[in-house]
Amino acid sequence: MEKINLAFTGLGQRGPGLLSMVLDTMPDVNVTALCDLYADRTAAAAEIVRARRGKEPFVTGDYHDLLYRDDVDCIIVSSSWHTHVQICVDAMNAGKPVGCEVGGAYDIEQCWELVRVYERTQTPIMLLENCCYGRDEMTVLNMIRLGVFGEPVHAEGGYQHDLRDEVALGHENRHYRIDEYKYRCGEIYPTHELGPIAKWLDVNRGNRMLTLTSMASKSRGLNSWIKEHRGGGYENADYHFAQGDVVTTMIKCARGETILLTHDTTLPRPYSRGGRFQGTKGIWSEDKHGVNIDGRTVSTSWTHNWDDIGLYYDEFEPELWKNYRANGVVAGHDGIDYLVFSALVHSLRNGLPMPVDVYDMASWMAVTALSEQSVAMGSMPVPVPDFTKGEWIRRGRDTSGPYSL
Repeated sequence: MEKINLAFTGLGQRGPGLLSMVLDTMPDVNVTALCDLYADRTAAAAEIVRARRGKEPFVTGDYHDLLYRDDVDCIIVSSSWHTHVQICVDAMNAGKPVGCEVGGAYDIEQCWELVRVYERTQTPIMLLENCCYGRDEMTVLNMIRLGVFGEPVHAEGGYQHDLRDEVALGHENRHYRIDEYKYRCGEIYPTHELGPIAKWLDVNRGNRMLTLTSMASKSRGLNSWIKEHRGGGYENADYHFAQGDVVTTMIKCARGETILLTHDTTLPRPYSRGGRFQGTKGIWSEDKHGVNIDGRTVSTSWTHNWDDIGLYYDEFEPELWKNYRANGVVAGHDGIDYLVFSALVHSLRNGLPMPVDVYDMASWMAVTALSEQSVAMGSMPVPVPDFTKGEWIRRGRDTSGPYSL
């Protein structure tokens, strides 16, 4: 395909930003169709397409209208979380490749359905987990594979982001996320942290997640914010939100590594994904922007120092990022939105495997449903399904293209 024709479904908050990024930076991509339940959103997005490209997109309020259009090569799913899987399934059944924004699953059967439909139709699908393409995350990935950290032992990450206003004003702003906090309790947004970690630890490609245990704190942050900023009479001021303010999840892997995930979005705090990786020869910390490597970092028996990871870029930054910086990093979450879309488009155009494939998508999204189960059972461990059905033992790392992870 000389040009890939994209259709966007879901134009509330995430969709318009991605749409603008594509139109501004990807001349080899067309946007031919737009879908949202709210007509004002599709009208605003259509105006963006007209202004940037001078073309009139097809507009609809029903995503089914996109499934059999000849001018749609791939459907971008940036709608509310609970609609992701059904749209992906319907698109694959219609033979339309999918790029799906991130979120968590609502039950394990959804994840199995994704895998079954993909295996039957072989329709390409990619989870658009942009954090897998972060500069530091990819540098750490390269260092791990070159053995700089020694044998992998432990990894951590979090979605740690003060979202009190966004969540509390959800109905006012037509944002779906508030209902997730009202009725669910678990690791409801796992993939920003888990995606890079899964690639570091070869999950689904020589390793797998075995068991998971989650624990949730009490919920106080949203009520406190609503009363302070909107008053006691505002919607949900006294509502007992199900989602704990801080949810921690521990995962054990088949090779023996452990993973700690933290969801922390309803208390005051600066943003951090809390990345950390530890091996037998060293450690990386996102919050320290540093590493400590045996034989490289100058330390004494009493003082263990951090080296700024920037000192390691020349040696270990992957070629993808070196070339990206040389040509100019594109705005959008420090450039990672452009990279993840480029990975999708490149893979489609060249018939390559998706860097974040359906097995990654199913296993990462499953963490949400499993976490809810664990919390509901008093933090009991729960087994993590093997969506590869044993193939993880034989599946090697994908090295088919420049965006491979």
